[in-house]
Amino acid sequence: MKQFDLTGKVAIITGSSKGIGEAMAAALAEAGASVVISSRNQDAVDEVAASFRAQGWDATGIACHVADEAQRNQLVEKTVATYGRLDILINNAAINPVFGPVEDTTEAVFDKIMDVNVKAPWHLANRCLPYLKVQGGSIINIASVEGMHPGFGLGLYSVSKAALIMLTKNQAKEWGQYQVRSNALCPGLVKTKFSAALWQNEKLLGQLEKNIPAGRMAMPEEMQGLALLLASDAGSYMTGGVYTADGGYLIAG
Repeated sequence: MKQFDLTGKVAIITGSSKGIGEAMAAALAEAGASVVISSRNQDAVDEVAASFRAQGWDATGIACHVADEAQRNQLVEKTVATYGRLDILINNAAINPVFGPVEDTTEAVFDKIMDVNVKAPWHLANRCLPYLKVQGGSIINIASVEGMHPGFGLGLYSVSKAALIMLTKNQAKEWGQYQVRSNALCPGLVKTKFSAALWQNEKLLGQLEKNIPAGRMAMPEEMQGLALLLASDAGSYMTGGVYTADGGYLIAG
């Protein structure tokens, strides 16, 4: 379908050397976009980019630790130097270094979570804006159902994702005049290395899946369709939205 065609578009996807980020990058590349694979490790992004090129897709690996301002700047600069434009930014990189009560978390951990999960997407989008404004573009912030409904043990992660959702709405409101759209994609429980502490515990996984109407966790590839919709002209009138892919988790509670 022509509306989903991303030929000629350039996309940066942070945290895309594995998991949801890699799956979304693959979807965009298959649709014709030139994709920048990015994570902290250059070898890891080069490996993914090479595997994409082996499938006939256009991909470049650019390492970036999103908590580092200089590396964020370099990511944007190298992308534009390589491709001459930028159309899509997917802020996917995130951390959750703790599991437990909010009162047990140190100030240093709080700052680390907010730096990666909120400050980095805010600053990276700001850096991309001058290029997105040229022809219009799409920002997709990967939030979480935890940013919409509090769970147990993920308090500060939930706070960071709630902040990211509100950042998305403000970007949409302020940047619509430039034909720049911003939307939040909120996955539920997805089988990735990031969530391994949850799904590798069979007892805990069983309890979680009882509260998911779909009866199971998602696979990373199940986030591809929504990402492609929001990135492409098929979603051209969608901005400021908060879209869940959670197997019905939010309606179960």
